[in-house]
Amino acid sequence: MSLRRTDGAPGSGADRGRTGRAPGRRGRPQLTGPQRFLLGGSFLITLGSFAVLPYMSVLLHQRLGLGLGTVGFVLAVASLIQFAGGVVAGPVTGRIGLRRAMLLALGLRTAGFAAFVPGLTSPVLAVGALLLVSAGAALYLPANKAYLVEGASEAQRPRLLSASGSAFNAGMALGPPAAAPLVMGSPGVLFSGVTVLFALVGAGHALLPTGPADRPADGSCAAPAAVRAPKTDAPRPGPSPFVVTVLSVYAFMFFQHYLALYAVPRTSAAFYGAVLTGYAALLVVAQPLLAERVAALSYPAALRWGFGAMAAGMAAIGAGGHAGIAAGGALLCLGEIVLFLKNDLEALARSSDAPASVFGRQRLAAGIGAFASGVLGGQLYGAAESAGSARVFWAAVCLQCLLLPVFLLRRRPARDPEGSRAGAGQGVFRK
Repeated sequence: MSLRRTDGAPGSGADRGRTGRAPGRRGRPQLTGPQRFLLGGSFLITLGSFAVLPYMSVLLHQRLGLGLGTVGFVLAVASLIQFAGGVVAGPVTGRIGLRRAMLLALGLRTAGFAAFVPGLTSPVLAVGALLLVSAGAALYLPANKAYLVEGASEAQRPRLLSASGSAFNAGMALGPPAAAPLVMGSPGVLFSGVTVLFALVGAGHALLPTGPADRPADGSCAAPAAVRAPKTDAPRPGPSPFVVTVLSVYAFMFFQHYLALYAVPRTSAAFYGAVLTGYAALLVVAQPLLAERVAALSYPAALRWGFGAMAAGMAAIGAGGHAGIAAGGALLCLGEIVLFLKNDLEALARSSDAPASVFGRQRLAAGIGAFASGVLGGQLYGAAESAGSARVFWAAVCLQCLLLPVFLLRRRPARDPEGSRAGAGQGVFRK
């Protein structure tokens, strides 16, 4: 069945005017065909990506013989491209449109995974393939989110973004175990299968209808009227979403980076895997259920709840034991849901730029936070172990999570355009 519509772009005024966006059972607008396809495609894309990417260090080191120092440098560069490269999404989508940007991104990723097949015997090809995949990821996610919310009202955005997050997280959770039987024994089969998967998903994207953002009148990055916010010089309550995203990811990545070092020796590898699986399942289920509650929170309240949950989670992990680590993971999941979703919603509400530009800057902020956490976290964890207690590390991170909202909410409201460090214009703050 074709994804094309004859009554307007997905979520556009024409679409709502003719179809009425028939409410669902609880009065919520139903998802359009293109939106459903994007959510399903997001799951498949992440499933394919995470069937391969978590095993990159093993493939580069054990199969291709690269030194660990070289492997670390390659992965760092790939991560930098994937996160910081998101800032090019705005200019690219402004020039060629959202649908074409997604097709270009999927084309890069398909070519990259295809290049891994001959790259299994060539380090140069393998590294080049990884960089192609990373470049495609940098462009795809901002364009995907922007297309998903194009023309959607502010009340509809939490549901759409939370559903998108759940789709991505489900793929991230299922990809590694699905690929485990093939990754070392038959990697050529694995990469060929992922290449075919991406090619098929890309073909489906070619059937998506175009919208206002796919027909820019002057090649600029201007957002369509349906998603623009009026500009104002009034003070904005609350801190910059860009800064909050940097600090949210910074705090969260201590958990991501160092839980394995702490949990496996104190419990078991099987228990650690069960915690990660449970975390992913809870995130997939809880994020859509909590989306409207998170959207209804004021930004200061969201910061207090989000960082508070992270602080409690870090403290529970530091307490140790199976129960403490499991409870800590659940609390960290709550903190991630509140902060990450609210930051995206706040960034959209404040900016008059195209959504792809907004999401691109959010990706850049996430990359900065992850980088800072990785650099400082290693020093902190090493110092804690040298002191004879890794629990000191979790206590230090817990303290940071408690102090961050205090620091952020004591800052004076800025009058400069939001995201001035990234060149963004700002609009009125809307709760």
